[in-house]
Amino acid sequence: MDWSELKSVCENCTACPLCKTRTNLVFGTGNREADLMFVGEAPGEQEDKTGIPFVGAAGQLLDKYLAAVGIERDDVYIANILKCRPPYNRDPLPEEGDACIGYLREQVKLIRPKMIVCLGRISAIRLIKPDYKITREHGEIVRRGSFAMTAVYHPSALLRDASKKEDMFRDMKKIKAYLDEIKK
Repeated sequence: MDWSELKSVCENCTACPLCKTRTNLVFGTGNREADLMFVGEAPGEQEDKTGIPFVGAAGQLLDKYLAAVGIERDDVYIANILKCRPPYNRDPLPEEGDACIGYLREQVKLIRPKMIVCLGRISAIRLIKPDYKITREHGEIVRRGSFAMTAVYHPSALLRDASKKEDMFRDMKKIKAYLDEIKK
C-alpha cells in the first residue's frame, strides 16, 4: 500500500464504532522519511477537530520538549494507534486498538524509522511489551527488528504531574543522543 491508499482505507474504515463519532480521521503528520516516529494512543478533542495528532495542550508541550533538545517537529512523524477519538478521551478499548493497529504497522513500513518513541503507557504496552511499566522503564531503549524503541511519559501526564517533567527532559536528551549517534 502507498500513502494515498492507506489514508483512503483509514478514511473508509468501519471496523469499530469510533468511525461514527469522529469529526475527522487523525491519520498522522510529519516527515514520511523520518528517522524518528512518535506514537501516541489516540486522538484527543483538538486532534479530532483538526485531523492532526498532538496539536492540543499535550502536543504543544511535546513541541517544547522537541525544541529543547534540538529536534524539529517537521523532521519527525507523529501518529496514534487509534485514528479516531474515543468519546471523552477515554482510554482505547482493546478491540479498538486491534481494529487500528494494522494501519499503524503500514505507516511504520512506509516510513521505516530508525526509532519509535511511544508516548505513554498505553502505546508502550501495545508496541513494546504487554507488561510495560512506564514509571520504571521510561527512556530505556530496546531493539525491535530494524529499529529501536523506547517510551516516554505522555505529555498529558506531564500536564497533570509536573514532577515527571525532568524525567521527560532526560529521556528526550537520550533520544536525541541516540539519533545523533546512528547518523554518524
